[in-house]
This record gives sequence, structure tokens and C-alpha cells, in this order.
Amino acid sequence: MKTLQVDLGTRSYPIYIGQSLLGQAALVKTHIKGRQVLVVSNETVAPLYLDKALAALTDFQTTSVILPDGEAYKNLEVLNQIFDTLLRERFDRQTTLVALGGGVVGDMAGFAAACYQRGVPFIQIPTTLLAQVDSSVGGKTGVNHPYGKNMIGAFYQPQCVVIDTDTLETLDDRQLCAGLAEVIKYGLINDLAFFDWLEIHTKDLLNRDSQALSFAIAHCCQNKARIVAEDERESGRRVLLNLGHTFGHAIETGLGYGQILHGEAIAIGLCLAAQMSARLGWISDADVMRIIALIENMALPTQIPKGLTAEQMLALMRVDKKVCEGKIRLVLLKGLGMAQIVDEYDHQLLEQTLKSTIEV
Repeated sequence: MKTLQVDLGTRSYPIYIGQSLLGQAALVKTHIKGRQVLVVSNETVAPLYLDKALAALTDFQTTSVILPDGEAYKNLEVLNQIFDTLLRERFDRQTTLVALGGGVVGDMAGFAAACYQRGVPFIQIPTTLLAQVDSSVGGKTGVNHPYGKNMIGAFYQPQCVVIDTDTLETLDDRQLCAGLAEVIKYGLINDLAFFDWLEIHTKDLLNRDSQALSFAIAHCCQNKARIVAEDERESGRRVLLNLGHTFGHAIETGLGYGQILHGEAIAIGLCLAAQMSARLGWISDADVMRIIALIENMALPTQIPKGLTAEQMLALMRVDKKVCEGKIRLVLLKGLGMAQIVDEYDHQLLEQTLKSTIEV
């Protein structure tokens, strides 16, 4: 097992990464202060791993709530199922919520924990690659709104993150590839050597080589932990972690939540960010092709799907958490492994980038 630390002073917490961690009671027990535990999972993950998670919590009064699976259900209405259970079962302020599932479960359980009785502890047990390398670390929680993705939420840090890499064995190929989009993002932001490594080890990752996956997960978590420690509430450097996300979130919202996986939308967003950067003269066309080639080799999409227009994309991008005084702030590339937040740019170039990347 590898242990990393998110250094946030009195709110610091560990990230445990390894095999067969889900059933290890000692890992989670030290992070649970009260007697009551609510495990939040979904209809896909619960049949696979809920019993094992509950077996590690036999010393506690445990209840579970099973949510429908998918981004389409990441909303306030479904969130209320968690609150209904907490209130019906009379959970108190010492309750700990355990998020057992992918990014949607983690975001919703974390937001519920932030809100219930003005804040109770929670633990992240991510079971998808995307959640393991990104969303389970850093304390971003929330739900979607028809007008914008993740626009209702809170920064709320977990007590710990338990990453059992064995759970990836039951992850379908499409979800695995979606997670790899977030992995690629880390190489592009500030780690060209890692991007090089991904090009070399693409087949290993797609073939679920345990050593390659474990290395990638630990490397991404370490990068994110360092950035979150520097800028917890995304007022500066942490914004760089949104490379591709302003584009990707617009695609998810425009198509309808659940029509495309989050990681697939981010993959397209990375391509758009690369092409916009090239139009500004910051990276070469060869760099763009290198990025697109890696994304394609990871079996991910590279173009805006049919049904969305450049005008729709721009309108949706204006409903984004990074918009400041009406300006769409973008994270772009000054070079491979050199991301930068950009406020001032030629908006015609942005429109041209969007129009040239729509699937025909």
C-alpha cells in the first residue's frame, strides 16, 4: 500500500492506494469518530462491493442508501434520498458518510455531508479510474443543474480516500478509457515526462496492467494533492486542473447529462484547448497532433458531437464557475506540460476553434 498526504493543516488527510484495501477495517476505523455510518453507493457498484464495505464497518451502526447510476441523476432531487435516509434513521452530528462508487457518488455524498446538520465527516472510496485519479481528492462536491454542471456545491474535504485498485477489474472498458482522459490532463498541465510515459504505456493501461495503473493513479493523486495543498479553494493555481473542463462541461450540459461520459467530454475539451492554443501561436500543429493521437489511442473522442453548434457551446461556456465579470476564462497550453490561465484572447479564434471541431 502507498500512502500520500493532502496537506491542509488541521484538515489534512491521507490517500491510501493499493490492492485489497476495501475489506481492511483498520484503514477506515481510525477516521470514524461516531457510531453511525451511512454508506452511499449506486445500483451498479452496490451489488459488487457494498457487502465488502459493510463487513469492514461491523463495529458501527451502519445503513446504506443506493442511488440510481449515472450523471443524469446527479441533481438535487436524487440528493434528497440521502437526506431522507439520514433524517428517517435519526443520524446525528457524529455520523460519517462513506462514498462507495464513482465520481457522481463521491460528489453527491460529499455535498450531503457538507450540508447535513451543517457538516458531518465523510470518507471517499472511489471505484472508477476517473474518481481515483481526480474527483475523490480535493474536496470538490456538488450536483448539476440544467443550466450548468457542478454549479451547486461546496468545497468539503474528506477524512481519507481509500483507493482499492482491485475495483478497476469490474470497470467496463468505456469507463476505464474515460478515466484516462483525466490522467492525460495531468501530463499536459505540468508534467511532460508523465505525458511521455503515457505515450509509451498506452497499451499497458488499456490492458489493465496493475503496475501501470497503480503508477498512474499514484502519480495523478500526488500531483493533485500538491496543487490542492497550495490552493484549496481554486483561487489561483488549482484552476489549472480545469484544463479542458470549460469545453467539456459545456458539451455535457448541451447534450444532456449522461449522454456522454464526463471523461469523454474532457477528452474533447483537451483537444479544443490544444487547438485554441495553437491558433494563439503557443504550441505547434505537431504538438496538437501528438495530443490528439494519444487521446485517440486511448479510445476517446476528439470532436464535438453532432447536435451542438458553436453558438450553443459559447452560451453554455458563459455559465461556468471560471467566468469572471462576463469573461470566459480558459486554461490553455503555453507548451506541452505548461498550462496557463488565460483571460484575454481573440474570441474569434475561440469561435473558429469550436466550429472546426464539430463532428460532421
